[in-house]
Amino acid sequence: ADLLKTPDLSHQDMMTYIDVISISGRRMLNTLNQLMDISMLETGQAKMHLSIFNINEELGRNLSFFKPEVENKGMTISLNNNLDEKDILIKNDKEKFNAIIANLIKNSIKYSNDGNIEFGYNLNGKQLTFYVKDEGIGIPVDRQEAIFERFVQADIEDKKAYEGSGLGLSISKSYIEMMEGKIWVESEPGKGSTFYFTLPFTKIKNKTPSDKTISEKAQIIKPNKKVKLLIVEDEEFADAYLSEILNEDHFELLHASDGVDAVNTSRANPDLDIILMDIKLPLKDGYTATKEIREFNKKVKIIAQTAYALSGDKEKTFKAGCDDYVSKPIDKDLLLQKINKLI
Repeated sequence: ADLLKTPDLSHQDMMTYIDVISISGRRMLNTLNQLMDISMLETGQAKMHLSIFNINEELGRNLSFFKPEVENKGMTISLNNNLDEKDILIKNDKEKFNAIIANLIKNSIKYSNDGNIEFGYNLNGKQLTFYVKDEGIGIPVDRQEAIFERFVQADIEDKKAYEGSGLGLSISKSYIEMMEGKIWVESEPGKGSTFYFTLPFTKIKNKTPSDKTISEKAQIIKPNKKVKLLIVEDEEFADAYLSEILNEDHFELLHASDGVDAVNTSRANPDLDIILMDIKLPLKDGYTATKEIREFNKKVKIIAQTAYALSGDKEKTFKAGCDDYVSKPIDKDLLLQKINKLI
């Protein structure tokens, strides 16, 4: 930040320093959020929320969400769906399942510079085995158990971009154990890693499309005028994903990348119809931004979007002033249903 005070600083250098500050801020925010997750786990506030969900749908959403980021690094990502359509419903905690998959894919992206990331699952009797495989830097054998401990990372000779808190795998391990599974890794330095985790599997019978846990296909009910919608999202790829979902003639999209920007954009656009408010934001979190927006705009509908998978988060969004809540990775049909309901 002090470098920004340099006299006669060029625009290019200024933007470079701002990018460094922004990236560092996001890393710090991510660490703080992970510390909160650990605290909730240690105090027993992280509860199980069971529902019936479609494995292939959830994995497919993760594929769509991470594909732009992977391709931006010159890599590829693929999904191996291995069960028949009738066998893909399971009863477990959907949000924690998605948090685990996302953590493992993020790790593969972080520690790979080329090649393919493959993820999927296999069924072995009454157990599902999920995996995320990459062609990254790999993990030494003597570090393959330690990486699941808190604040621990594998020893890495190339330190160029591998910052992190060392909490993601520990949180994933705790979630998996809560879900009655286990996690392990097979890896070889220089050749890549494959992370595996198991979950119990029992066929779900007599479920019909009317079951509320199965997403109905939704289309936006065409309104009389364009819906003015603000996407508040600090992650570039998440913003692009939401923009693609809402790529309809009857949407007018605005964008904000932090909580301060969200408040300012909302104030400048009092005719906003919908705000998609991310909760984990730099400068000002989504809860605070929502409360401030409610001080001058009581009418706009606000949908919280969050990667949190902890007890009480939904209630906190409503208390802040949100009208509804959707968890990441975003289910397109569910999001459109919620927008339909609010407009």
